[in-house]
Amino acid sequence: MSAIAGLWRLDGRPDAGEGCARMLAAQAIYGPHHSAQWCDGPVAFGRRLTRLLPEDAGDRQPLVGGGGRQVMVADLRLDNREELAAALAIPAECARTLCDAAILLAALERWGDACVERLVGDYAFAQWDGAERRLLLARDPLGRRPLHYYRGANVLAFASMPKGLHALADVPYAPDEEHVAEFLALLPQSGSHSFFREIERVEPGHIVTATTQRVAVRRFWEPRRTTLRLKSAGDYADALRSHLDTAVRCRLRGAGRVVGAHLSAGLDSPAVAATAARLLAPSGGRVAAFTSVPRAGYDGFSSHQQIGDEGPLAAATAALYPNMQHVLVRASGRSPLRDLDRNFVLYDQPMLNICNGVWVHAINDEARARKLTVMLTGEMGNFGLSYNGAELLAELFRSGRWLHLWREGRALVAGKMRWRGVALQAFGPWVPAALWIWAQRRLRGVDRDITHYSAIHPRQLAELDLASRAKARGLDLAYRPWSDGFAARMWGLRRVDLGNYIKGTLGGWGVDLRDPTADLRLIEFCLSVPTDQFFRNGINRALARQALADRLPQEVVAEQRKGHQGIDWHEGLTAARDQVAAELDRLDACAPAARALDIARLRRLAAQWPAGGWHTDEITGRYRLALLRGLSSGHFLRRATGLNA
Repeated sequence: MSAIAGLWRLDGRPDAGEGCARMLAAQAIYGPHHSAQWCDGPVAFGRRLTRLLPEDAGDRQPLVGGGGRQVMVADLRLDNREELAAALAIPAECARTLCDAAILLAALERWGDACVERLVGDYAFAQWDGAERRLLLARDPLGRRPLHYYRGANVLAFASMPKGLHALADVPYAPDEEHVAEFLALLPQSGSHSFFREIERVEPGHIVTATTQRVAVRRFWEPRRTTLRLKSAGDYADALRSHLDTAVRCRLRGAGRVVGAHLSAGLDSPAVAATAARLLAPSGGRVAAFTSVPRAGYDGFSSHQQIGDEGPLAAATAALYPNMQHVLVRASGRSPLRDLDRNFVLYDQPMLNICNGVWVHAINDEARARKLTVMLTGEMGNFGLSYNGAELLAELFRSGRWLHLWREGRALVAGKMRWRGVALQAFGPWVPAALWIWAQRRLRGVDRDITHYSAIHPRQLAELDLASRAKARGLDLAYRPWSDGFAARMWGLRRVDLGNYIKGTLGGWGVDLRDPTADLRLIEFCLSVPTDQFFRNGINRALARQALADRLPQEVVAEQRKGHQGIDWHEGLTAARDQVAAELDRLDACAPAARALDIARLRRLAAQWPAGGWHTDEITGRYRLALLRGLSSGHFLRRATGLNA
């Protein structure tokens, strides 16, 4: 994994090399092993390297090709190296030692920017064409590697992280207040805005082409709606297992004899960890599987819908594999505010769920203590591997397949769902928003109003017309069900850009997060599977449950409840009440934070501290969501404004 940077002095000044060196130095935490750059007067490219792959020993970036006219730097891991090498007629013995960037450069020389349609893996790269005076920037479809750029009157620059661009005097240092407001309202990250003013991000699955005259942007990943027809449910399960095996195998490259993995009580991370253990066993490799659990003796949670302690079910998975070490991580009592400054430095953006950051960072600490460099995760599984098929009922109603709808509804009722719930799921997409919000509050006790779960100031909400922005981006602020499973999953895949968090984890802990459930081949396969394979006979996640029966315990495969790592989050927050009050005072003195946040409301929440009921929707919405997300966003605004005290 690398941090990359480049500078083009549009006015012809010959000091690009000096500026690029500063950009690389600013990103040193993301690439401590080696630094190099290429310079030609007003243009300079550079990269800093963290050696994670066997082939990184031969990484000599920046690379020059095209007879000397092209220069390229890349932050990447190619997962279809052999396929690309064969298509490029690179001899196998040569391909085995080439770094991934060298294969990418050969692909660019052969196919131009159309090569992105052949790449599988995590990547962000930049290519300079000296003959055409053109800069090309690109990111992988799921955005697993970050890439940002700045276009000023006399300069065009790019860097993996915004801090690389801020090393240049030309680039202003200030937060993008509108983007932070959208973040507070949970709007999808759509468009090129970053969290810093005038710094753009290359969106996942996009190419940016820049010349002296213009900057053009195009999306290159747009999966087509196709329906895969196989003979039986078993055939779909076999195909899913095959894709999962391929996705995990690719991400074990360079992990060494021990790979880290998250291990929850759900399906996604256990599927990944179990598959890794199966693949590593023949060579003597091992998996260190990490599960966040509450403090010993914690008894503040009881629910028939959620699992408060995921340790026992995770342990059942680990027990199936002699080469899997199960590590319980207790982050009890840690303040969710303690890492705010570190988050700012590492991620260059606010963290959405700083409560989750408590246990995620604790797992990272454990991984670093064991000198692990690769951590397998399963964040994107809900949109592919373990998609629940929740949109089937609405799809059946919309398409007039009412007998099928009746059968599925009857199966759900037999499984203890009420007909009222079946009706809400089947007809909910067409219920007026106001009526849906009322019904959720009246029938389920769930408050869907934005003022419940967001700390955004009502004036900011109105002035920026965030409701209209939400509608334009496909966000239903009433959170009604979707009527189309394909559209719902595509929207979910594009909603959040994880690139900065992945890069920040590398910088903070030296750990490379790799998600097999984000494998493009696996995702596209799942998008082509009919929805009725994911939801069958009243059982959600039916395809995953069938496919994973050969590698997970029956009690895990059959579990319907959702896991909740960090269930004791409120104890660390309660112990940090003084920190909450002090941070609110600082935010009140920061003009951008005071504009964005309803600080008066947050002060009331701090003053009216609950004595219990922390896992009710009412208190979770106000404290875990509104208060903590408000503090995270406000802290970012404060630091990005230059107010560090």
